[in-house]
Amino acid sequence: MRGNKASTKTKRDLRDTQLREPHRVRLPGFLVDEEIGLGDVIKRATYAVGIKPCGGCKKRAAAMNHWMVFSR
Repeated sequence: MRGNKASTKTKRDLRDTQLREPHRVRLPGFLVDEEIGLGDVIKRATYAVGIKPCGGCKKRAAAMNHWMVFSR
């Protein structure tokens, strides 16, 4: 069947999630004045323990940054 409402709803939901603002988590005292995304936090932590980034790390970090942001 063409024009299935379920497939249209799925596409609409996907579009809405792409336009949504990231979750903001306030951590006063832990951050400087700038916001930092979850992907950047994980990237810095893995780099600090000596894990080398792979090819998909930038893509995952960007997706996580869009999902959650830490602010002051």
